[in-house]
Amino acid sequence: MLKAKTRWKLATYDEQIAARIAEECQLTPLVSKLLVIRGIDTAQKARDFLQAGPELFHDPFLLDGMEQSVHRIQQAIERQEPICIYGDYDADGVSSTSLMVHLLRQLGAVFDYYIPNRFTEGYGLHKDALAHLHKSGYKLIITVDTGISAVEQVAYATHLGLDVIVTDHHEPPAVIPEAFAVINPKKPGCTYPFDMLAGVGVAFKLGHALLKEPPLHLADLAALGTIADLVPLVDENRILASVGLKRLNQTRNIGLQALIRVCGLSDSELSAGHVGFALGPRLNASGRLETAESAVKLLTTEDQAEAEQCAQILDDLNRERQELVAAMTEEAVQMVRELYPPEENNVLVLAKEGWNVGVVGIVASRLVELFYRPTIVLGIDPEKGIAKGSARSIVGFDMYEGLTACKEWLPHFGGHTMAAGMTLPVENLDLLRNKLNALAGEWLSAEDFIPLTKVDVAMSLEEISLEAAEQLERLAPYGMGNPTPLVLLEEVETQGMRTIGRDDNHLKCTLVRSGQALDAIGFNWAHVTKKVTPKARLQVLGELSVNEWNGNRKPQLTIRDLSVNHQQVFDWRGSRDKVEKWQQLAAESETMTIVFRRENYEQLAQKAAEAQLSSLLLLGSSVKPEHEGAKQTLVLYDLPKRRADLQAIGAMLRQAERIYCLFGDPDLGMERLSCPGREHFKQLYQIFVQVPAVKRIHLDALARKLQWKRSLLDGMLAIFVELELLREDAEQYRLQQTGEKRPLESSIIYAEWKEEAQLATDLLLSSSESLIQTFQQLVAPVTV
Repeated sequence: MLKAKTRWKLATYDEQIAARIAEECQLTPLVSKLLVIRGIDTAQKARDFLQAGPELFHDPFLLDGMEQSVHRIQQAIERQEPICIYGDYDADGVSSTSLMVHLLRQLGAVFDYYIPNRFTEGYGLHKDALAHLHKSGYKLIITVDTGISAVEQVAYATHLGLDVIVTDHHEPPAVIPEAFAVINPKKPGCTYPFDMLAGVGVAFKLGHALLKEPPLHLADLAALGTIADLVPLVDENRILASVGLKRLNQTRNIGLQALIRVCGLSDSELSAGHVGFALGPRLNASGRLETAESAVKLLTTEDQAEAEQCAQILDDLNRERQELVAAMTEEAVQMVRELYPPEENNVLVLAKEGWNVGVVGIVASRLVELFYRPTIVLGIDPEKGIAKGSARSIVGFDMYEGLTACKEWLPHFGGHTMAAGMTLPVENLDLLRNKLNALAGEWLSAEDFIPLTKVDVAMSLEEISLEAAEQLERLAPYGMGNPTPLVLLEEVETQGMRTIGRDDNHLKCTLVRSGQALDAIGFNWAHVTKKVTPKARLQVLGELSVNEWNGNRKPQLTIRDLSVNHQQVFDWRGSRDKVEKWQQLAAESETMTIVFRRENYEQLAQKAAEAQLSSLLLLGSSVKPEHEGAKQTLVLYDLPKRRADLQAIGAMLRQAERIYCLFGDPDLGMERLSCPGREHFKQLYQIFVQVPAVKRIHLDALARKLQWKRSLLDGMLAIFVELELLREDAEQYRLQQTGEKRPLESSIIYAEWKEEAQLATDLLLSSSESLIQTFQQLVAPVTV
């Protein structure tokens, strides 16, 4: 048995709709099923989804406030009134600001931009900034990715004589700012067909309205913000990401070109993954550690030298951010283990002086990955006595609802189900922690604390083809709302399982069933090679793709998770590096080692102490009922002498998920693999009839004469002594003529020897299949 890392939840879909879409759109069943799972229920919707072209953009004037905004901006351009773009410091805000810079530059406007400082001002519009902009002569403010909650600030700007056009995508509050115009697809009363645009998506639509056509030359910037902001990649977001990625791979933006180079991606076909894990984090880094100035300069500059300089600054800041996150995560993990162990805390609330509030959200995400608990990480300002931080949640725990229940201790908080931000007095931290833990205890079950993976479809190897893998590529780009499809292959075996990579960290194998085969690779999955037997039946979860090598194209599965749902027995008998292999197994806390021979037990006990191994080591003869708790891994280090010894640990054998057989030749001399027959005893007895006394000093010579090992001779002599056929003393063995002869079978030593030999034959000299059968007969059904 091998447990999966997560809980798997298989999606449901309408098979008839999937079959109809497959037929009408000439798609493989796999792709049509995936489309239906994504909410696409007609052939036309399927075509639109797969096409994702700019002709499918909605009319921008369907956005409430768009017509007024376009008229006011055009008026400002005609009058050469100074316009200020007011943005935000994350990747979406930076992309939105940069897109507007290029747009207004193209339209010949007089303009500049302003982005608040995360550390001195925080998110959103600020009165001081607005007063400064008014004093600087600006007449029109266009917000991007911000402003929907700035009721007081917009009112203040209006009082100063500033016109404010709010473009935003965040959830609107109960009261909307009374701005000159508010463009937000989520705004009450707005009938726009799609309400999940990112901030840069709303800015793109404003550009669409101003130019009277989609600004496709700015689609690379739109894709950056859309993908980085983790909005669902459906409808217009999917179009922006798809069209934008194509543009990004041929971008003329010298800043983006420089950023791609510092990421080492110049020779790569850029995907949504590259944006999410390489480009986006670097754009975010400046706003997290300093100001977003370098990021906006990078995306808007027309000077090659400045572009290279800004790209390098962002790369350096990102490296600094990574080091900072690593250090803070290490401190947070230590805090969890020492002060707030997960088994005692349903929610983790961690705070410390000196923690950078710009990266606490990333640290919270790392802790969720490690401990799978709703997590809040805060930096403490000792001078102000406040803690500011970010929260990340798990499926089943609504973080925003939880914080709302704690609002009496939270002067400022906001967010949604899975993520939030907050500021609170330091003295309220314990109150917050206790309340959230209590709520999680009410809302969550034990199962909720096991990570959940949503699986798209279960399929057989027969259904996988190169055509299906090629068609899957049409579903990209992947992201929120359109995740990379996960397929489940059930009851497959492996062939050629091996480790690959410079450090042998990765797994390569072929999955087989019923004559069908599929190549598979698992990055950082090398560890399972020691946890899966050659005949194991696996459930494998993975991503299907096309692998091209030397001109050959084949489908390939990238392993994301796997399990074995039956007990496994590992045939490691006779291993040369036996002790080393045992130490590797014993390094896991869920390992129990059974040793039947005391000399081996003492040796391993010493090594366990030296290596500080925490796994359980038991001498077979000392097994007690309290030791019979289930362990994932059971190691049989050496051979038992009696079946009763093996049957005594029957409960452990039945409960173990994996049994490793490490016993082998060194544990038992070959003369013990077979019990001497009657002819051997008769031959030895005749020698004593001829020579009634044999001195001990002559036993080696006698063994050579008989061509026996000395240990075999000693065993037979002991049996004769037990049967009172011989009498032994310090110097010799002497034949006894008196007394009644006893049958060989009455000897306890002989019976034990015979049993030990038979058991050794069954366990040591048998094939792997026979070994499993022996376990089945002795303890319980097990499968190799």
